[in-house]
Amino acid sequence: MTNDLARNPVAKRVRKGVRRAADASVRATAPLRMRPDFLIVGAQRCGTTSMFKTLTQHPDVARPFLRKGVHYFDKHYDEGLRWYVGHFPVVATSRLRRRGRRPLTGESSPYYMFHPLAPTRIASDLTGVRLVVMLRDPVERAYSAHAHERARGFETLSFEEAVAAEPARLAGERERMVDVGGYDSVHWQHHAYLRRGRYIEQLLHLESLVGRDRILPVDAQEFFTDPDPRFREVLDFLGLAHDERIVYEQHNARPRSPMPDELRRELSTSFEPFDEQLAQWWGRTPSWRR
Repeated sequence: MTNDLARNPVAKRVRKGVRRAADASVRATAPLRMRPDFLIVGAQRCGTTSMFKTLTQHPDVARPFLRKGVHYFDKHYDEGLRWYVGHFPVVATSRLRRRGRRPLTGESSPYYMFHPLAPTRIASDLTGVRLVVMLRDPVERAYSAHAHERARGFETLSFEEAVAAEPARLAGERERMVDVGGYDSVHWQHHAYLRRGRYIEQLLHLESLVGRDRILPVDAQEFFTDPDPRFREVLDFLGLAHDERIVYEQHNARPRSPMPDELRRELSTSFEPFDEQLAQWWGRTPSWRR
């Protein structure tokens, strides 16, 4: 039923009309609204939705009112900052609900960290924003991303075929995104299974723009197996008080068949140099390398 509705042209026109009306509203009210204090910028398929939904349980966090991921800095930058700010809560209402306390607000768009232009845009437009980065075993992340893209209709190849095709698919795409205004690469967003797992490259780029003190990496495996200490680190990073009422849940997990052992070993070996650099930068060995 859901897929039938998604393909229905009438339903699509209705959704577009609702979106246009909402966009007009958010632009008109932008001066009254908060700017984000934090962004969950990646990585895709690393628990970003779970972290966002956990954070928005906190009484001093106000969520964006239209969607959890606005995707302004990667997909909608031409809409302008007024459009973006319009997605966040009204300052006066948020304070009133909290008896005068100013809450924090933020969003989760896991393409931000990997998009060639988004980090520079974030650094320019959101001075002082704090960035939470969820990380997991890059081999598992790649396999999960492939299942995700298959389910969404962006992938027709098997995982082995997609890994083999990735270099040709990505060739020149990053450069074109940087050089050609408005170019939106389907391959870079949906088919970079291994490239997205080279976390250290993306983290160093973020660090060069915003500084190390505004970036908090979170090991997703640790967050899911023993969430409380990892989440306390996030709260401390954002300057929020600990709250015992938080409930930890896992969202958006997709069932899939096991990866062949030989392919897993091959991919794990290919990520070794990047994970070693990550450990040096992070000051700790990620869970998937212990």
